[in-house]
Amino acid sequence: MSGVAAVRRIAIVGAECVGKTTLCQELAQALPGLWLPEYLREFCDRHGRTPRPQEQLHILQTQIELETEWEGRAAGLGLHWLFCDSAPIVTALYSRMLFDDASLEDPALQHHRRYRATLLLEPDLPWIADGIQRDGPPVRARFHQLLTGTLDLATIVHHRISGDGPRRLQTALEKLA
Repeated sequence: MSGVAAVRRIAIVGAECVGKTTLCQELAQALPGLWLPEYLREFCDRHGRTPRPQEQLHILQTQIELETEWEGRAAGLGLHWLFCDSAPIVTALYSRMLFDDASLEDPALQHHRRYRATLLLEPDLPWIADGIQRDGPPVRARFHQLLTGTLDLATIVHHRISGDGPRRLQTALEKLA
């Protein structure tokens, strides 16, 4: 194998405030690999607000571009893992849920099939707001159902990760072994 082909791109997905960032950081340290932060968070921090409907496509496309760039970085560093803190399917499904726009789902699902594995984090941690794009436990539960149903319907294999921090990390490492 050479270069980028040797890097395993892993999607860490779930609703808001389920520990995606923490798990990505822990996996990147444990295996080792690179952790690609979620572009949506950067967007919200830069603009001081959540995205508008017409900005969703840009967010989805930028996340995909960053994944490609960071996959090359990982290969250049001799690392075999890239942990993507969320994935374009999450942007697409939030677009459907919040703006009644399903136009991003097909391209997001096509892209999603390129991941080596998908880890779906269960919403079993206490909900703690950690930024401006947080909607609360009822929206988190509704989104989790939408994401799970979409992955199932698209027959995308995903591994459910639950429990406290050490248990989540151990389960994730076992699923990636």
